[in-house]
Amino acid sequence: MTVISRLDAMLGLAEEEALLLQSVRDFARDEIAPRAVRHDATGEFPWENVEGINALGLNAMFVPEAYGGAGLSYLSYLACVREISAACASTGIIWATNFHAVKPLIDFGSEEQKKRLLPRIAEGALAALVITEPDAGSDATGMRTRFTPDGDEIVVSGTKTFITNGDVANLYVIFGKWAGEENPKAAISCLVLEKGTPGLSVVRLEDKMGHRASSTATLHFDDCRVPAANLLRGPGEGLALLLASLNKSRPSVGAHALGIARAAFEEATSYVNGRKQSGRKIVEFQGIQFLLADLASELALCDSWLMHVGRLVDGGRSDIGIEASILKMRASDLAMRMTTEAVQLHGGYGYVKEYKVERLMRDAKITQIWEGTNQIHRQLVGRSFIER
Repeated sequence: MTVISRLDAMLGLAEEEALLLQSVRDFARDEIAPRAVRHDATGEFPWENVEGINALGLNAMFVPEAYGGAGLSYLSYLACVREISAACASTGIIWATNFHAVKPLIDFGSEEQKKRLLPRIAEGALAALVITEPDAGSDATGMRTRFTPDGDEIVVSGTKTFITNGDVANLYVIFGKWAGEENPKAAISCLVLEKGTPGLSVVRLEDKMGHRASSTATLHFDDCRVPAANLLRGPGEGLALLLASLNKSRPSVGAHALGIARAAFEEATSYVNGRKQSGRKIVEFQGIQFLLADLASELALCDSWLMHVGRLVDGGRSDIGIEASILKMRASDLAMRMTTEAVQLHGGYGYVKEYKVERLMRDAKITQIWEGTNQIHRQLVGRSFIER
């Protein structure tokens, strides 16, 4: 048993969660992974993977029991994200986005909103978290999408870009600005828009470097009328919801990046154990052993921090912004380094699509960019040491 596999034994999940995680591992290995090459090549949305995920009831794991879910631990959710992403990064982010999107509803929605909307997610509906705009990325306060109250409705107008699940979602959790409020922070609000709302259109789907089977859409809202009952909390209360949501989604992106990193490490170690140069296995060269030692150490440390953050959340801690930033930043940096080294260890074969590491390297890059660029996260962590 290697140091990496020993880490999995330290998760300490409840029996029900451990059995579910094993089912996810089996499904990811036997069904998701074999389809990943085709989905990457065609860019086809992996509906069969989504159907399999729903058959396992995975959406239910993060929905409270009172609303048709199972209410399992955050740590078990992170472990499942990692396993699915190791098999197919596109499928991993499609499923994880459901959690990212509905977390504001779970944490801040009214009882009526949760009873009405969350059972649909538990049953397998897809969701989208709608924040980014063409001129408002890391600085969410620059968003221009408008929420204008009109009687019992709210009129939504604006454009959003880089929206995962944007063309396939059943529910859209949208952040925009309340009309008439000039303070950019005090104006941010959040509401739920449902599929089929008149005025919602998909402008385009992006042709991406990686995560090619995960759809990334630009959406336009042409005076979409949403029931006022779908507003989360009240006008101008969206910023707190947004920050709280990111604190939970960023560790999820860290788990996603670690799934990619783990897959690359496994591919690399398998290759250097089987490939020979000058009559010796590549793994027998000291320089290669030193590299593997460094990569394994970083992977073990990031995985340990993932478990730490998961247990903080399960223990009721809410002020985990810095811990979440550290995890997202270091895990995604590792995913990029790990996949780059895995390609290098494969030599010329690493550069061709026949080998998995080529896809993993393309998939890794976005993890350093979305959910806040790593430059932003370094700034957040650094600022935390300023004495007030």
